[in-house]
Amino acid sequence: MTETQTLRLLKVIMLCGISLLVLGHYLWSGLKLHETMGVQGIILIGLCCALGLILSLPTKIYLTLLLMKREAEKKAAAAAAQAAAEPPDA
Repeated sequence: MTETQTLRLLKVIMLCGISLLVLGHYLWSGLKLHETMGVQGIILIGLCCALGLILSLPTKIYLTLLLMKREAEKKAAAAAAQAAAEPPDA
């Protein structure tokens, strides 16, 4: 799997997780499912929120990969600038 495919998969998983979190919140506060369904509603809301939290974990991985890539690019640019500034040995 290439890097772009991996990042695309992480983005899809992140969006699914965030969507499940929003759905769980909507079921709790918008529809008040816990009042109409009782314990089964609470279990359903908890399941949505728990799965959403688990699926949103790749967010941290994605952000870490972006930060590592940016740091490597900065180091490469600094090394290139330093190499260009040094006078050649005679």
